[in-house]
Amino acid sequence: MHLSAPHQVHLPANRLFAGRSDMVLLRLDPTRLDAPVRWEPGVPGDDPALRFPHLYGPLPVSAVIGVEPYRPGPDGSYPPLTG
Repeated sequence: MHLSAPHQVHLPANRLFAGRSDMVLLRLDPTRLDAPVRWEPGVPGDDPALRFPHLYGPLPVSAVIGVEPYRPGPDGSYPPLTG
C-alpha cells in the first residue's frame, strides 16, 4: 500500500486525483502497524532522493488515528499539508 509522509501527501494526490473533491486523509500511527514499511522511490522523473513509505501487509484499523477531508484548492490541485 502506498503511503506518504505528511510533507509528501500532496505529490501523489496531485498526480492521481487532481480535482476530486471526495478524498480523505488517513493519519496513521506507525507504531501500530504490524507489517513492514519500506521507503522506496516514487515514479520515474522524481528526484532520486525522494522516497515514499509503502506498507507490505494489511492496514489495521487500530493504526488509523485520524480521518479528515482533503480538499483541492480552487484550481483543482491539492496543497501541501500544514501543521
